[in-house]
Amino acid sequence: MSAMLRSALLAALFSVSTLGVSVPAHAGAADQLKAFVSDVKAASGAFSQYTVGDKGQTRPKQTGEFAFERPGRFRWLVKQPYEQSIISDGKQLYQYDPDLNQVTERKVDEAIGTSPAAILFGSGSLEQAFDVSDLPDRDGMQWLRAKPRGADAGFAQVDIGFANNQPARIELLDSFGQTTRVELSNLKPNPGFAPDAFRYTPPQGADVVKM
Repeated sequence: MSAMLRSALLAALFSVSTLGVSVPAHAGAADQLKAFVSDVKAASGAFSQYTVGDKGQTRPKQTGEFAFERPGRFRWLVKQPYEQSIISDGKQLYQYDPDLNQVTERKVDEAIGTSPAAILFGSGSLEQAFDVSDLPDRDGMQWLRAKPRGADAGFAQVDIGFANNQPARIELLDSFGQTTRVELSNLKPNPGFAPDAFRYTPPQGADVVKM
């Protein structure tokens, strides 16, 4: 799984973890996440993200917008500094690179595998996939840490910070020591998508590679 695809799936999972969800006052971040897995069906919003290497080097920041609807449908659109898109219609997942004019197509189940996105897009159990625990507050936010139980997840852990009962920051540590930080904004729960909102047709003339 590519770094962009992994980041998209992870951010899509955690980006709306309390929107439209009723949680008890002073609930910890882990309880807010569980409420999301149980209650939130769809959402849209904007994101910005950047990756810091194991030696402190920083890659250019990416910004864009996302939307998802369970089970299995989502779109993750990078707008700046270059365009890329990942779209799933619930059965097939398409990753499009305009610079290469190439679309990579694969089955959603194979692309998601045992990643956190499987919980969002399917019917998986949070406890089956992750060891989730609350962390001490920092930077004015409540935090949780999710560690994958499987050895093939491709990342070591993901920390999620909540402010005012909404996710504000995601910090993903991958297996190579790189940290991806995602900031979220304009979060809208259950917006009511059109039936064809996640339908995808490759651009005319694009090279389609099936995985």
